Amino acid sequence: MSQLSEQQCEACSWDAPHASESEIREWHEAIPEWQIVDRDGIMQLERSYKFRNFRQALEFTNKVGEIAEEAGHHPALLTEWGKVTVTWWSHEMKGLHKNDFILAARTDEVVK
Repeated sequence: MSQLSEQQCEACSWDAPHASESEIREWHEAIPEWQIVDRDGIMQLERSYKFRNFRQALEFTNKVGEIAEEAGHHPALLTEWGKVTVTWWSHEMKGLHKNDFILAARTDEVVK
């Protein structure tokens, strides 16, 4: 496991501090395949995973769902034939928090 994925998520509310630029750079180094995207002024982490068929994509989606439920923090999941796009961000605070990077790292471990 990567060091980031082993860290604990913390409670996060609408007034929690957003990740700073330096924190984003540091944490992003641990998950370089993830893209940082801006949607309507909200920074998000996004990555697409490829699979051989819909069944494998769905199994992966369900595993990511289990990670999300365990953490109480939920991504957007788009499941297609042979592809799943996962997007993490902190909905209440409308941006990125350390929890998003931790869960992105845990998501990467699901496919290993």
